[in-house]
Amino acid sequence: MTVWQLVIKEILRRKPNFVSGLVAVTLSVAVLAGSLTILRLHDLRTEQIVVRKEQETRQRMKLLEDDYRKIMKNLGFNLLIMPADQRLSDFYADEVVSSYMPDSYATRLAQAKIVTIRHLLPSLQEKVKWPERKRTIVLIGTRGEVPSLFRDAREPILVAVPTGHAVIGHELAETLDIKAGDPIILFGRKFIVSQCNEERGSKDDISIWIDLVQAQEILGKPGRINAILALKCHCAGNELAMVRRDVAAVLPGVQVIEQGSKVLTRAEARDRAAREAVEAVAAEVLSRKQVREEQEEFASILVPLVLVMSALWIGLVFYANVRERRSEIGVLRALGARSSTILRLFLTKALLMASTGAVAGYGLGVLVGVIRQGEVSISLFEPRLFVLAACTAVILSLAASWLPAYYAAQQDPAEVLREE
Repeated sequence: MTVWQLVIKEILRRKPNFVSGLVAVTLSVAVLAGSLTILRLHDLRTEQIVVRKEQETRQRMKLLEDDYRKIMKNLGFNLLIMPADQRLSDFYADEVVSSYMPDSYATRLAQAKIVTIRHLLPSLQEKVKWPERKRTIVLIGTRGEVPSLFRDAREPILVAVPTGHAVIGHELAETLDIKAGDPIILFGRKFIVSQCNEERGSKDDISIWIDLVQAQEILGKPGRINAILALKCHCAGNELAMVRRDVAAVLPGVQVIEQGSKVLTRAEARDRAAREAVEAVAAEVLSRKQVREEQEEFASILVPLVLVMSALWIGLVFYANVRERRSEIGVLRALGARSSTILRLFLTKALLMASTGAVAGYGLGVLVGVIRQGEVSISLFEPRLFVLAACTAVILSLAASWLPAYYAAQQDPAEVLREE
């Protein structure tokens, strides 16, 4: 009769003994596989959450940037492009215009592949006396933003004033009792007031906006403008020097002035949206990392403890089995069985217990881990984890059963039979 046949017969005869050891192996492997499965699923879940969070963040960023863009639109333009020989002191202090440039300059900028600026608005503005109302005003002519051929269309910051219409500043509308829809006479021409602006606390309160061509005719400056308003893009490395270089490459005879407070406010708004998005993802990652560390710490205590307890239990099971089979061992030795054969009997039983417990424990551990994490969208069989579980079960069973098996193999058959 072979060793395997003897082991199978012994297991069938003493089922409780084998089942008791099998439960210990299964439990130890289940705890190991379950703990590692929970950690693995936690990492996979973290990756999924981070990916989803980043997608949500990108969508939120688009909404935030759109909201900020709408809010920042009220700040107006932040760049002023003027003729190079225009004295800024005269322009800012007294609205004295001493130099002009062709209105085609705005079109040339729009057609150039410049990525540092957008929203180009040519304008002709000059402080004049409104003869019909005996008031000093700032007359501003504009034809609306010039569309770029190389950018997607964006909502304009300032809508063009239709021909024959006018937009009135707050102070003029209040003091002259002008309302939207009223007709006014401006330099002998009739205009319909399409809008009265809210108070802005600047020269805009005494300004009147009309169509650029009509303003050019009134001021006697056909085809001329004295300013191009623009918006500086908020992107990395986009300094004023770069903007001036790009504009100068297209329009050599101009100067570019930056309105600093508006640029800073716009940049801070965009940066705030980006910062909030990054912080949201980082907070989620940190939270998941802390949970994993807690699970890992718990597993580092639980797994060794269960392995030690299982090893002790398996050792006791085999020691009891050896004591129970002393007479059988004595008969086998008396019939000529060697010590190595007796040793193989017990170690083969331990190996069979380990292989069965590895499969059962792996399945139980993975199932518990999946239920614990609530994740079922992955493959339940992980080859590396199964190999680790099998090796653990084999080492645990062989190590725990070695001393009882060695003790059984070293017994003297004559002494055993005499005691019986």
